[in-house]
Amino acid sequence: MPPSMTDNSYATLALANPRPQVLQLSLNRPDSANAFNTQMATELILCFETLALDAGDTRCIVLTGAGERAFCAGGDLKERGGMSDAAWRAQHLIFERMIRAVIDCPVPLIAAVNGAAVGGGCELACAADFIYAADSAQFAMTETSLGIIPGAGGTQNLARALGERRAKELILSARRFDAAEAYRWGLVNEVFAADKLLEEVLQVASEIAGNAPLAVRQAKAAIHRGLQMSLADGLAFEIEAYNRTVPTADRREGVLAFNENRTPNFKGE
Repeated sequence: MPPSMTDNSYATLALANPRPQVLQLSLNRPDSANAFNTQMATELILCFETLALDAGDTRCIVLTGAGERAFCAGGDLKERGGMSDAAWRAQHLIFERMIRAVIDCPVPLIAAVNGAAVGGGCELACAADFIYAADSAQFAMTETSLGIIPGAGGTQNLARALGERRAKELILSARRFDAAEAYRWGLVNEVFAADKLLEEVLQVASEIAGNAPLAVRQAKAAIHRGLQMSLADGLAFEIEAYNRTVPTADRREGVLAFNENRTPNFKGE
């Protein structure tokens, strides 16, 4: 069964349906600044892989952090204290699978960064389709200050969002940057007052959820995968994705609703 607001099986995640067909997924370890430990990473894998297999009526996901202090402080260094090299690598395999599950989720995913997004928390935000941030949010990829490098997509996703030179500056220096800088550089789509962030994000999520879900998924895939191809290959992939929408009932409903001057009733079929 897809995750729902009645799902109480997660110890480190809080799920809710604040709007029709919108799933709010909150990282729920506020006493640890929502840092992800092995359990949270495992639960994120389960949640996102379940959504990939059967999203039910979920058409958009909003990822945020519980509490007001942090979105996610990255990997839980207290749990990692004293780990052997072998144990560290074994745990990181879980983190790698976690970030791939997030990136590969076919359902649109918005990160609502309500506080600090540091280290792996910044990487997790970068794995979303796009980011909105509170004006109080802080970002950083601090791994080089700990003797490692970003290992949950950070070197790839940050560079794709900001360009090679800015990504090098931020990752090599491990310095913090605020929401205004993140917006100016193109990492964040919009910045809102902290008390308005979730309301604004849910409004956009509802707009996405109101569109034809099969078309939205194909558009997401065409953009994401096309940018990793040559222009010619990307155009060919776009047509493949387009052709998948042609025989759908939603395509027929969309055109009919337009001609009848009414709101379409998309069913994902």
